[in-house]
Amino acid sequence: MATASDIKIGMCIDMDNKTFLVVDFQHVKPGKGPAFIRTKLKNLENGRVLDKTYSSVGEKIEPVRVERRPYQFTYEDDLGIHLMHMETFEEITIPRELIENSDLMVDGQILEVMFHTEKELALTAELPPIIDMEVTYTEPGVRGDTASTNSLKPATVNTGATVKVPLFINTGDKIRVDTRTREYYERIK
Repeated sequence: MATASDIKIGMCIDMDNKTFLVVDFQHVKPGKGPAFIRTKLKNLENGRVLDKTYSSVGEKIEPVRVERRPYQFTYEDDLGIHLMHMETFEEITIPRELIENSDLMVDGQILEVMFHTEKELALTAELPPIIDMEVTYTEPGVRGDTASTNSLKPATVNTGATVKVPLFINTGDKIRVDTRTREYYERIK
């Protein structure tokens, strides 16, 4: 058992027999009354985020032991997404919903899968923060087409996903994309 004052971002806790990931927390010391901890918790079963407030004076929480393991995306079928462990070559199948922005995933992509160590259950899977993509289609940008300097246009990348890119990006260009925000990062020369 741990107390609420031990909460950190990225920590997993058990609450009402469900596993939650601490997305954000703030220790608040009001001028009057006891201190408390305001948290944002993401339910790893359905993805919902909820706000929860804990008293910083001895309120108990139940931390969950998790382990992150590297897996490689091999293929997808009706059963889900098939991944292979990078060291043991063990194969697992997870639902697409566990991967945020899964439409940016390419064949052979390395993912980091977070497991509940006691139940040996996959909780989430994360793409690398920045990945390289090729633009397969985008409308040509016309110089002087906009009033602002940082205008964006939609572009389809090699996985079929659509991301917003600057006007100077053309079909066939290689770009880097931030998988957390789906934003254009830079052009690869």
